[in-house]
Amino acid sequence: MAERPDYYKVLGVGKGASDEEIKKAYRKLARKYHPDRNAGDKKAEERFKEISQAHDVLSDPDKRKAYDRGSGPFGSFTGGNFDPSSFSGGFGDILSDLFGRGGGAAGGRDQGGVRGGQPRQARGRDLETEVSLNFDQAVNGAQVPLAVPTSQPCPTCHGSGAKPGTVPKVCPVCQGRGVESESQGIFSISQPCSNCHGTGTVIDDPCPTCGGTGAQRSVRRLRVNIPAGVRDGSRIKLAGKGEPGLRGALPGDLFVITRVTESPVFKRNGDNLEVEVPLTIPEALQGGVIEVPTLNGSKRLRVPAGTSHGTVQRLRGEGPQRLNGKGRGDIHYRFVIDVPNSLSPEQSEAVDRLSQVMNGNPRERLFSTVASGAS
Repeated sequence: MAERPDYYKVLGVGKGASDEEIKKAYRKLARKYHPDRNAGDKKAEERFKEISQAHDVLSDPDKRKAYDRGSGPFGSFTGGNFDPSSFSGGFGDILSDLFGRGGGAAGGRDQGGVRGGQPRQARGRDLETEVSLNFDQAVNGAQVPLAVPTSQPCPTCHGSGAKPGTVPKVCPVCQGRGVESESQGIFSISQPCSNCHGTGTVIDDPCPTCGGTGAQRSVRRLRVNIPAGVRDGSRIKLAGKGEPGLRGALPGDLFVITRVTESPVFKRNGDNLEVEVPLTIPEALQGGVIEVPTLNGSKRLRVPAGTSHGTVQRLRGEGPQRLNGKGRGDIHYRFVIDVPNSLSPEQSEAVDRLSQVMNGNPRERLFSTVASGAS
């Protein structure tokens, strides 16, 4: 029996750790031991696999419960052959695979949740990873490398889990159905077979390489095309790029979450961009034509005379590409009056002359309004 790994110790958290604490510990360790930061370091890659697997189990409520109970084929990481991700020990995972992810009953299945008397093999798990992009990559799209911890079919048994020259046998408990039924009065409750864990088969002579799991933990490297217009937190689905299904079943999907660094000039607001444009006091008073930045260079805007602080002008269709493919967003330019912190003697003299010709108190109306309201 392989030694049971201590996933809590792997992540450096206590057994009562919250989901947020587990996620925070995983992200910290994953950044430290990520293969892209430790090129050629086999120990770091193995540590990365351990961390990823611990997170896979402890972040899933059903798998965590099964792990805490001590149930399921949890083995050790020795030699890199252990792949507990193939374990569908959580009832939520197994039942969703047996009875369909949509939740309802499908035609052709019997009361045990199988079609034609054969168990439905567990679809591979969906995976999620993050990718870092700069602002230009997010706006224009890019092809980026990814290193995704996953499992691959065992090269020795080709995913069957059985020693070469042997084959899995039909489970004698469920007769290959993958489920056991228990009568509860007028109801009959089906649950994953306790002997075969819902696969419908058992392995008497397991593969010496993978220990019967049919898979090996590995890091898959691929290049992903990021579409133009993504923003921080966009979720891109790559169908069929998740983990392989249990013993040859369909693979899951891979979801890529984009993390975009901010631009020093452009601020994202939905489908649009915002730019703060400073104006001198004479420009705000007299108006004029100024140059403003765009995603493809620059354009000239006319500033009306008497422009107030905070006035916004919009350039339609000059913003980022919309992810739904329906055109581009806009760029909003917000004018702010640039007031110097100090004045030279010449500037002070000019301001004095200006104050003499632009006399009057613009705050008088505030007091007249208060006075009229009081009366």
